[in-house]
Amino acid sequence: MNARLDLSADPVATKVLKQIIGAGKAIEDSRLPAATIALVEIRASQINGCGFCTDMHTKDAAHAGETSTRLNLVAVWREATVFTEAERAALELTEQGTRIADAVGGVSDEVWANAAQHYDEDQLAALVSQIAVINAFNRVNVMCQLPAGDYRVGQFG
Repeated sequence: MNARLDLSADPVATKVLKQIIGAGKAIEDSRLPAATIALVEIRASQINGCGFCTDMHTKDAAHAGETSTRLNLVAVWREATVFTEAERAALELTEQGTRIADAVGGVSDEVWANAAQHYDEDQLAALVSQIAVINAFNRVNVMCQLPAGDYRVGQFG
């Protein structure tokens, strides 16, 4: 399977993706825990059907020390006992923020309030930003049909 578009060869795509990558770097520099960032990346990618991002973020998370048990249970986090209450709040916000068109009014006040119990304002800003960034990457990669399975940790520097 080949991608529909070589994003690395197109000048417009490379300019846009460079900006999205820059936003991701700002989030990495925030106080939002790295494990939470990884869970958000994985869950949104699963929901959006982005095989490339799911492959990349699960491999990167495993390389960073995330356990296979937690990685295998992200898709069914509600039934899993391996996530903290803060992580569960982030996963719920990720789901509602990713499926924003599916809910009248977008993210519910209850879900927002739950996240706000676990994250301060700066962390919430990073969390919301991470949800937006991974959704942008997912949409680009799904539309371009980037194939999954061949990602190597660190391949993008």
